[in-house]
Amino acid sequence: MSIVNADGSILARDSSVVGNLDMGTPSALWNVAKKCFTVGVISLTVSDLFASIVPVRGASMSPTFNPKTNSLLDSLSDDRVLVEKLCLSNYKFSHGDVIVFCSPDNHKEKHIKRIVGLPGDWVGTIYDVVHIPEGHCWVEGDNSASSLDSRSFGPVPLGLVKGRVTHILWPPHRVSSVERKTSRNRVSPS
Repeated sequence: MSIVNADGSILARDSSVVGNLDMGTPSALWNVAKKCFTVGVISLTVSDLFASIVPVRGASMSPTFNPKTNSLLDSLSDDRVLVEKLCLSNYKFSHGDVIVFCSPDNHKEKHIKRIVGLPGDWVGTIYDVVHIPEGHCWVEGDNSASSLDSRSFGPVPLGLVKGRVTHILWPPHRVSSVERKTSRNRVSPS
């Protein structure tokens, strides 16, 4: 089969050329869509399995996150933190770790608090001493005056934990690692 030009001259006689002309070439839009989809799938996989970036709202973890400033732009300066998820494979947590977890009362809400007690520990509260059951942890905010935490809803099931906060990534002047802080006078192991 030959391809003939308008003036009658032969452009090509190879059938493979004709085959390519019939199928066409992928459009630039299709290439962009495939690349975006690939990047999206890879990003989602990394976010689900390894790490993600999470905004911290409110003052319950102040001064560790969102230290008080008296500016009108407080909401724009909320901390963004790195949450690593490899700790979830065996629930490897330590006293003083800061974790992200789903609220026991509303699974659509996520909270960021510090682990005070682990399974088997006895934790002293203002009114009582609480034994932490297996598969649970006791969490509290660093700013106890404005924190909704285990003192309100009790021990948190480890299955609700979404990851451990390791670093502050935003704002730039606050980039640092997150330290473990423990209160040994309130916790005694079983």
